[in-house]
Amino acid sequence: EETSKAPGRTLALTVCSAAIGGTFQYGYNISIINAPTTYIQVFINDTYMERWGVALDTPQVTLVWTIIVSAFSLGGWIGALLAGPLAVRFGRKKSLLLNNSFLFVSTAFVLTCRAAKLFEMLIFARFLVGMNAGVSMNVQPMYFGESAPKHLRGAVAFSSAVFTAFGIFLGQVVGLTELLGTEPLWPYLLASNALPGLIQLLTLPWFPESPRYLLIDRGDREACVRALGRLRGGVAPVSEIEEMLEEQQQQNSSALESGSAASATTPLTLFKNRNLRSQLRTVMAASSAMMLCGNDSFYFYATYIFLGAGIPPEKVQYITIGTGASELTAAILSNLLIERVGRRSLLVGGYCLMSCWTVVFTVALNLQSRGVAGMPYLSMACVFAYILSFGLGPAGVTGILPAEIFDQGARPAAYMVAGSCMWISLLLVGMLFPFIVNSLGDFCFLPFLGVCLVSAVFFGLTLPETKGKTLGEITAEFDRKNGVRKERREMQVDKSIKEQYQL
Repeated sequence: EETSKAPGRTLALTVCSAAIGGTFQYGYNISIINAPTTYIQVFINDTYMERWGVALDTPQVTLVWTIIVSAFSLGGWIGALLAGPLAVRFGRKKSLLLNNSFLFVSTAFVLTCRAAKLFEMLIFARFLVGMNAGVSMNVQPMYFGESAPKHLRGAVAFSSAVFTAFGIFLGQVVGLTELLGTEPLWPYLLASNALPGLIQLLTLPWFPESPRYLLIDRGDREACVRALGRLRGGVAPVSEIEEMLEEQQQQNSSALESGSAASATTPLTLFKNRNLRSQLRTVMAASSAMMLCGNDSFYFYATYIFLGAGIPPEKVQYITIGTGASELTAAILSNLLIERVGRRSLLVGGYCLMSCWTVVFTVALNLQSRGVAGMPYLSMACVFAYILSFGLGPAGVTGILPAEIFDQGARPAAYMVAGSCMWISLLLVGMLFPFIVNSLGDFCFLPFLGVCLVSAVFFGLTLPETKGKTLGEITAEFDRKNGVRKERREMQVDKSIKEQYQL
């Protein structure tokens, strides 16, 4: 009985400790920047006028504000590129701990920018916060996927999406005018992200490193057995150790065939490897679609929809919290369903539902502009339904895929590529969406409809189900899609290796 209770407790605490300073920060920092928008723009104009004696025009203030917002996405891209080398050099757990240094430096810049009268410090602060989010969005799912048992791998990895949604929701709550969303307190609102980072620094060192990293990357079998024993309740399962040894042997065999080091996989070598093209194509498409589908634009458009529905401006902030609560609810529900329904069904189903809601939303916007009664409320319902559908599938499944379909050597590089696609897509959507609205008007969400439809068809045709399967079984299915004709070596461990472990 003690063995059955301990692994759930240790694994759950590890997940909470890693995520509170990981993907939680991504959602939290996306949402807290919305409440003080007006105050920061006034701060930009006031400091510029005090420095140069001339006030900025409205377009110039908007440009500076856009740079501040875009710095987060640019920092996220750089962080995604750093995530792979950090994870290989320092390990998954230490990378998350070191990642907090970006956060604390950004906090110092935010808290001193008003005294220094330098709005440029906000640009650098948001860039550093983006780097923190870029590293955590890649390293944390990797850490979870390598630490969880096979039958819980999807649920544990999906918790990254749950904490992202929780960060969005909590950021909206903290940004209320009754809390920190006021003119005197906006620097403390932006600096409040240091508290989750501090919690992680105090708790995560007490939990084990990824067992797969310890065994396959570092070759430390004793440390692996200790870490796996803690995560599984005191006894390291022989079957899991053997599976790791199989993966290690297969990785070494592939490295001997290619004449390179087993741990030398980089994004460039990943692109050159014909045997991984289908996996890489799937991960790139999933990461890009998650941002190009327009979910963040729905958050942006929600305020205008709520105002159009007749909700008083001072009450909109409370209704907006419902959008974050919707994604959090969907993420929790999907976390409960993922090991029953499967990854492929959730991903394809989510994009299909999003396509339907985009069509209804576009019709409602057109009828609303013509004065048809009740359409603003239908538009509101579509906003919530779209965000629910996104949280049900794409929000969480996308982060799981690189951990499940790439081996230990290729996994950090795969996350670098996936993270780069995600952050570049987010930057493009943030920059292009205002122009899309100006050009297409009420039809501005039709491009997102195209992304959702193409994504649903693509993943429905190309993505195999990975639920409950080993890496060897998943790789065999992708091999058939890659057209690999050579017979792969059997992923079995030499008897001598098994005997060494048993001894």
